[in-house]
Amino acid sequence: MITVLLPPGLGTPFSLPSAADVLTRPVFPRITDDVTAPHAARYVARASLEISRLVGDRTPVVLVAEGDGGPLLGAVGAAQRSAHRPVLGYVLVDAPLPQPGSPTRADLARNQLLTGVPAREGEPAAYRSERLPTVPDWPDAPCGYLLTDPAHAHPAHLAGMRGWVVRDATGSRATASVELAALVTALVS
Repeated sequence: MITVLLPPGLGTPFSLPSAADVLTRPVFPRITDDVTAPHAARYVARASLEISRLVGDRTPVVLVAEGDGGPLLGAVGAAQRSAHRPVLGYVLVDAPLPQPGSPTRADLARNQLLTGVPAREGEPAAYRSERLPTVPDWPDAPCGYLLTDPAHAHPAHLAGMRGWVVRDATGSRATASVELAALVTALVS
């Protein structure tokens, strides 16, 4: 099994690089070409290509997505299933949860009480208003949520209401990678 750590998008790297020290066989795909519209479609396509490049054929994976990558996790997982690569679990890190329909990032922020989370520097104007892809049969594997930023407490609460395993690492950023590893282990055990 390989743990794929997907960044939040717009060229921003995954924020817990120390996860490489505690996870078994982690990979960090680089997604740098989602800065032009359609952002979400480019993110899903690049993530899928990078996973294929970094992970062997049909090697089982756990997909971990941070921030704005979270609502796209179902689409990335569907691409992996299409490539005959088993997805053993999904983890969102300080991310809005996917929701049915074709919501925008602004819809998710409003619906999940994330209106106080600021836009990232250099964020394209249409980034928050584009429709996101959704997958009707998601989730197809166990899910978890890692909370490191109290601003994302409501999505973490919603994840818990869905029966997901939720880990709170808001007390210390240093323990977040250890909590992530424990969460991945809990999902695949």
